[in-house]
Amino acid sequence: MNHQQETPSPHIPNFPIVIIGTGFAGIGMAIQLKKAGILSFSMFERDAEVGGTWRDNTYPGCACDVPSHVYSFSFEPNPNWNRAFAPFDEIQQYLLDCVEKYRLREHMRFNTEITSARFDEDAGLWQLLTSTGESLSARFVVSGVGGLVDPAYPDIKGMEKFTGEMFHTARWNHDCDLRGKDVAVIGTGASAIQAIPAIAARVGKLSVFQRTPHWIMPRLDRAFSESRKRFFSRHSLWHKLYRWLLFWLSEVMGPIVFLNSPLSKIGEMGSRLHLKHCMKDPELRKKLTPDFQFGCKRVLISDDYWPIFSRDNVELVTDGIAQITEEGIETVDGRLHPADVIVLATGFALGLANAPFSITGLGGRTLDEVWKDGAVAYKGVTVHGFPNWFIMMGPNTGPGHTSVLVYTERQIDYALQAIQKIIGMDLKHVDVHQEVQDRYNERIQKRMKYTAWTSGCNSWYLNPDGSNHALFPGFASEYCLSIRKFEPAEYDLVRF
Repeated sequence: MNHQQETPSPHIPNFPIVIIGTGFAGIGMAIQLKKAGILSFSMFERDAEVGGTWRDNTYPGCACDVPSHVYSFSFEPNPNWNRAFAPFDEIQQYLLDCVEKYRLREHMRFNTEITSARFDEDAGLWQLLTSTGESLSARFVVSGVGGLVDPAYPDIKGMEKFTGEMFHTARWNHDCDLRGKDVAVIGTGASAIQAIPAIAARVGKLSVFQRTPHWIMPRLDRAFSESRKRFFSRHSLWHKLYRWLLFWLSEVMGPIVFLNSPLSKIGEMGSRLHLKHCMKDPELRKKLTPDFQFGCKRVLISDDYWPIFSRDNVELVTDGIAQITEEGIETVDGRLHPADVIVLATGFALGLANAPFSITGLGGRTLDEVWKDGAVAYKGVTVHGFPNWFIMMGPNTGPGHTSVLVYTERQIDYALQAIQKIIGMDLKHVDVHQEVQDRYNERIQKRMKYTAWTSGCNSWYLNPDGSNHALFPGFASEYCLSIRKFEPAEYDLVRF
């Protein structure tokens, strides 16, 4: 593909459709565009390879916490998953296979980040700037930058003083040999409970610094036999049925996780029994038991995290961190925990807290201005004042109980319908009505009051004012039905 573009006419885009990001959302959008016969699109990726989350997260033990067969595109099923919960490298290979099968590399530009976007109302085009200094225009923009991309680093006194190795789980230093070393892990969330069991046997001493324990359910991971993989390969209908059953099982279990109701006691009881089975020490069990409602924070799954604290070389530290010194971590009780290596398992900065870069829509308003009180969008995809801009995995579309790809696929279909409608009706652009967006988000926030996520704990789901603009307060099937059809009547249709 020739990327040396001549300066276009102000009303003719040099990139009719721009897709930002080459993770699941970007790749899925590109595949569906190709299937629809729309080939005039380009994909921009800030890194040197596709994959997003699964390119960046390579820490020991890294794997999906959603069953493999529902953590893949329904239109590109993979009967050959090796495990019930696929490791990161297998998921990354799945994405690479999708890219090669649909010949998407010819549409991609790597090491090129979109740094700003401004809507030209007269031309009906988005004017984009890249990190390479290039200026380009697009009729449609699909943002697949993801909500959990950049590592969140803790603000701990003295971090700069530490003389050993320090790195984030999402930027794991594979050149750092952990054998026999004193290793400290700060954090006990989703990444930590995978990495800690994976490194415990090879380190000298492992100190795990826990601020808040989590409710954890059994993972029940297992390898798939070659005969099962062959069966799914030969019988696609049975494979689809298996995927369908996994999805509906998560839907049935969903209310236990996301509703603020007595049903959460079922999940809590299951987690307590799991802890009792994994940990015989009553004092450790007490430290590992949360004091908040099941589902208020992300429910984790693991079979080997809790048992790791029975090892002689593993210590659970629940005293708060006072500072980091040259030699290790000092807790508020004055004790110094020596460390050669500090691993920051402190999660990600929530991408919905603000715009991923400067985005200016109608009337010169920026997305940060519109989102100053919390990220909002219509069905998580379109935002009033930002025409022909489609967000994948946008506000209030995160799942609390199932695969995010169920939501993402429907968003891709919705954006594709909109693009086809705009082209078919020869429209300049469409912009969701403010009142339509407002009514939708009022319903979302009203329902949010009945979820476990607003039951009183402090989680990354919540804004400082306690509102939740990250997750969808209902069933995945409900969301899918709500977004199944693009309705032009809900939009301001602007003609040339």
